Amino acid sequence: MRVLFAGTPAVAVPSLDAIVQAGFDVVAVLTRPDAPIGRKRVLTPSPVAARAAALGIEVIRASKVDAAVTEKIAAAAPDVAAIVAYGGLIPRAALDIPRHGWINLHFSLLPAWRGAAPVQRAVIAGDDITGAVTFLLEEGLDTGPVLGTLTEAVRPEDTSGSLLERLSHSGAVLLSQTLSAVEAGKAAPLPQQGEVSLAPKLTIEDGRLDWHQPALSISRRTRGVTPEPGAWTTLEGQRVKLEPVRLRTDGPVLEPGHVALDGKSVLVGTGSHPVELTRVQPSGKKMMTAADWARGQATLESVVFE
Repeated sequence: MRVLFAGTPAVAVPSLDAIVQAGFDVVAVLTRPDAPIGRKRVLTPSPVAARAAALGIEVIRASKVDAAVTEKIAAAAPDVAAIVAYGGLIPRAALDIPRHGWINLHFSLLPAWRGAAPVQRAVIAGDDITGAVTFLLEEGLDTGPVLGTLTEAVRPEDTSGSLLERLSHSGAVLLSQTLSAVEAGKAAPLPQQGEVSLAPKLTIEDGRLDWHQPALSISRRTRGVTPEPGAWTTLEGQRVKLEPVRLRTDGPVLEPGHVALDGKSVLVGTGSHPVELTRVQPSGKKMMTAADWARGQATLESVVFE
């Protein structure tokens, strides 16, 4: 079966590898254009583009699937298209090209967390269970019928990065199995059932911590926005980046945002009990341990995160 693969970030690479290893004929890869990376803004291929090039697969680079890109997809003559975090909408003209349609691997249990940031939103919301589904892509936002499902426990220490890494590999197996079922004529699409929730793309503001929130909510947010866009607060008007905090049920009583030492631990007050800082990056400096950051403060008694 001839497969067009569409994807861009590193989490899509395991799926591309799984499809190739399963013996499918990947006739082309659709990915986003090369983007400037790092301080020197070096123009760099997407992880999927780089992997496709290494595998000797034709790469179609496009930020938008317009008429010209649709013609290239048609020329590749795929029987089915598999899509994992491509990062753009697929118009009806392109959706209609493969006879088996477009099969999307999505990292949530649809219809929960439809949108661009399902894993991040699940961690922030405190979900205990998440997963991935394969579904038939249609013009609505993640609304198509489901072909396959897997579940994954959200671990207490999970960040969105670590959870997405696990799902990228288990989801790759699910996608490959779904394509095999489609090829064998055994795929059985089922309408989505359950409560709909939305997972819009995170912004920088989503990473800002409100110290008046309970400790558990703050912990979930720091994990949900790690690695991107990152958790942060302000100190004397300057942005301070934070890695995920640890929950504490002991320690001194602190007002929200107030910082104090408890032995070797650096604590911050919240709307409930304090949380423990792990690593801190002051404005213009490198990330460092919370203890090293605290030693650089004249006195912690006057340190209040805003």
